[in-house]
Amino acid sequence: MNLINKYKTFPVQIRASFWFLISSFLQRGISIITTPIFTRILSTNEYGNYNVFNSWLGIVSIIVTLNLYCGVYMTGLVKFSDKKAVYTSALQGLTLTLCTVWTLIYLVFQNYWNNLFGLTTVQMLSMLIMVWTSTTYAFWATNQRVEYKYQVMIIVTLLVSFAKPILGIVFVLCSDDKVTARILALVVVELVGYSWTFFYQMFKGKVFYDKEIWKYALSFNIPLIPHYLSAVILNNSDRIMIEKLVGASEAGIYSLAYSISMLMILFNSAAQQTLLPWIYQKIKEKKQEEIHNVVYPLMAFIGVMNILIILFAPEVVRLFAPSSYFEAIYVIPPIALSVFFMFIYDVFVPFEFYFEKTKYIATSSIISAILNMILNFIFIPQFGYMAAGYTTLICYIMNAILHFLFMRKVCIEEIGIQNVYKAQIVVIVSVLMCGVGFIFLALYDFTIARYIIALLALFILFFFRNRVFGLIKQFTKLKKVPTN
Repeated sequence: MNLINKYKTFPVQIRASFWFLISSFLQRGISIITTPIFTRILSTNEYGNYNVFNSWLGIVSIIVTLNLYCGVYMTGLVKFSDKKAVYTSALQGLTLTLCTVWTLIYLVFQNYWNNLFGLTTVQMLSMLIMVWTSTTYAFWATNQRVEYKYQVMIIVTLLVSFAKPILGIVFVLCSDDKVTARILALVVVELVGYSWTFFYQMFKGKVFYDKEIWKYALSFNIPLIPHYLSAVILNNSDRIMIEKLVGASEAGIYSLAYSISMLMILFNSAAQQTLLPWIYQKIKEKKQEEIHNVVYPLMAFIGVMNILIILFAPEVVRLFAPSSYFEAIYVIPPIALSVFFMFIYDVFVPFEFYFEKTKYIATSSIISAILNMILNFIFIPQFGYMAAGYTTLICYIMNAILHFLFMRKVCIEEIGIQNVYKAQIVVIVSVLMCGVGFIFLALYDFTIARYIIALLALFILFFFRNRVFGLIKQFTKLKKVPTN
């Protein structure tokens, strides 16, 4: 009862943040739990085709909807604060218009698009429907977060998260075309679970077209498309290129390795929800010298968590998939290390955002995405699909380096200091994590040696437990503040 009473005394912002985080963990957790089921009822070829479809979905969504639910929506809720409902319904109207126009373009040149994407007509139309349903839900979910209305959103999110795999399993088991069946299950669930948010927000705003809002949204977001597209290409192009250059089966094995490695994104996200607002506040208060005291230990913690997934990759893959996927263990180390570098550049980016130097963010994303495609095109045909894991790592290292250089440039120009973070410490931690990660890769055939190392790691962790708990205590005390 004391915990419940204490919980009730928390500000709504704290309660909302807590439940949004829990929802995110459960959402990903459901996906994780069901992965071993789908890897066993889908062949590596079918699993690859399904993941290639998801990769195309991420890219097409940006092109079709211009990512209107991202930056421009949050900014517009402030700019049009006196008519938020009207602003939201107008953007919903613009999104539906864009989806309709692109659907008509697809239908006119149907054979061309099918050949380009390597998908069937049913799969392409399913993709376009999902682009609309997921975007219309994103508007509603963002609005719920802004207003701290977490109860209904969490219920909807969890119901959809449970329904997708359950219906997916039923559809796959009852169909010969298992890939299309898996996709159609998603379409059905999203239509039922998400489409109502469009009608709800249109009813509240009662505006489909508003010239001022449409013009503002398009002029704001169109210049950001290269950045959004580059980030998605960096995350998704590997599977598409593997499928085109090697085969769908190899894309399936790579996708499993990628999904397992990306489990560590949960720790990145959890850290960022508290860390990034705190960094913004320290920049605002001109107390940048306090930032590294928290970031360095947290960087090491995130690195260790990714090292653990590398250490136990053989066991994790056996748990998640049958023996036909076992080669995935050799792709996990570079991708898991990529997740570590994602966290690193995420602590550099706030300086670029705070001082509105978004051109630097876009430049980093574009360079990294182009480099990724070039390296994949060169090395996948020569060394096979596993090369994609290492090209991904190289590109995320490049992304981190570029953001560090841009951050330092911004700091010199705006606040007159050069080193918020010491390059030597970042380099030492990064090199150490990469070195340990690849040593563990070399020990995959020596199970006893890996287990001994794991026991030693637990002993060291126990020995330094006071420092670890001190870091956790310090981190949980960070003041949460708005980022604007």
